[in-house]
Amino acid sequence: MNVMQTATPAVSLSEKGLHVILADGQQAYFNYYWLRDNCPTSFDPATRERVFDIFHLDQPPRAETAAFDGDALMVRWQGEDHVTRMPVATLALYADGNRRPDPADLPRQAWYADHYPRMARFSQPELLADRGKVSAWIEAMIVDGVALVADMPDSDAGLTETAQLIGQVRPTFWGSYFDVRTHIKPTNLAYTAKALELHTDTPAEEVAPGVQFLHCRANSVEGGGNLFADGVAVANDFRAIDPEGFRLLSSIDIPFYCEHDGYDMRARQRVIELDDKNEVSGLTISQHLADMFDLPQGLLDDYYPAFCRFGKMLQDPRYVMNFRIKPGECITFDNHRIVHGRAAYSATSGERYLRGCYTDRAEMRSTYRALVGEGRFKT
Repeated sequence: MNVMQTATPAVSLSEKGLHVILADGQQAYFNYYWLRDNCPTSFDPATRERVFDIFHLDQPPRAETAAFDGDALMVRWQGEDHVTRMPVATLALYADGNRRPDPADLPRQAWYADHYPRMARFSQPELLADRGKVSAWIEAMIVDGVALVADMPDSDAGLTETAQLIGQVRPTFWGSYFDVRTHIKPTNLAYTAKALELHTDTPAEEVAPGVQFLHCRANSVEGGGNLFADGVAVANDFRAIDPEGFRLLSSIDIPFYCEHDGYDMRARQRVIELDDKNEVSGLTISQHLADMFDLPQGLLDDYYPAFCRFGKMLQDPRYVMNFRIKPGECITFDNHRIVHGRAAYSATSGERYLRGCYTDRAEMRSTYRALVGEGRFKT
């Protein structure tokens, strides 16, 4: 090992990387490939994209010399006319192999049937005028999975401009928008006056859209109350009382479909979704779009009872938030977490019209990071 004599903090070179003692006394090791690839000059300051291509190096990168210079580590590379100046703050951030801090990685807050009075509420004109309000709205969507936007204009454009505060409208095989009202020839139960069981939307798509908007334009019918429940709350409780059932529903894919004259959508999904921390991140469930289970019949001996136990829990009154959406309100929610439905209504008693669309969860989090985070390149 070629040990260099430098001022504290110390640096020593080895075959594949270098060892340093950071200012706080922390001993750390950094791989040469990582140091060369992530040199600040590797990134275009305008596009913020990497412009250095490590694949084009003739030889594995290796330091010729390395020493601290003020608040940076200076590395001169063998066989290259190049010096990397790596900020000590960057070294400290990546020394332990931890993920880069993510301001959108907020803990989910489970809620129950009494959540409606506490549900986050925002005014659409205020959202349009104040980006700080938008970040608070998105934060509520990440933490609670649901929020209400009031003072919506009675127009198609009003829904579009609201959705675009979070991201681009995300089409599905039904199109960019959908109109929830009674249709003469319905292609979906939502387009009837019948009750809708609690469900998530478009499970037959390979990747279902993440954020749903339902803008109420008219609601004078008898019945048709809105039903919402937090899939995280239900699944967490299910995990505690039925660990084996939870394992089955969170590890086995089941088929969903949506079929009519012009389309035949199919996908396999897990009813309970887990994130990379093994925490419940949401649900994919829809009784009216569940295909015939094609699992081995012996496995169904265990899976079906667990599926039914969980489905009954979803309908337990302690979880289900009941309310009636009003004209001028738009309910916004995480389609991979919040299950929603409605009571039946009398189609001849008045008018009920909700216009809906979707955006993506990843784009929503991207918007949040841009609003509240420092990013890697902001100065």
